[in-house]
Amino acid sequence: QVQLVESGGGLVQAGGSLRLSCAASGRTFSSYLMGWFRQAPGKEREFVASISVSGTNTYYTDSVKGRFTISRDNAKNTVYLQMNSLKPEDTAIYYCAANRGGTWSYWGQGTQVTVSS
Repeated sequence: QVQLVESGGGLVQAGGSLRLSCAASGRTFSSYLMGWFRQAPGKEREFVASISVSGTNTYYTDSVKGRFTISRDNAKNTVYLQMNSLKPEDTAIYYCAANRGGTWSYWGQGTQVTVSS
């Protein structure tokens, strides 16, 4: 069982930056693939980024490549999402999730990111 708690969301102007954090409970954090997803009003939840267990491999949806960076600190049971050059279309609730065995089994409660133009 893993419990995930996101933080770091807020209101920022276009072109600004935010850093999201996701703190995980439990001793098995380092065995989970971790990811960030987002859901904008009226839209389905979409994949944003993921990071492998060791942190060596990262993946991004095309719309955030070059602007967002996912990272993890297994000693702190935390995964991060550094978001730069934010755009109004990045406005959404951002969720972190944990995956083991190919299924995103655990989800946080989400943190709101609002980018004003």
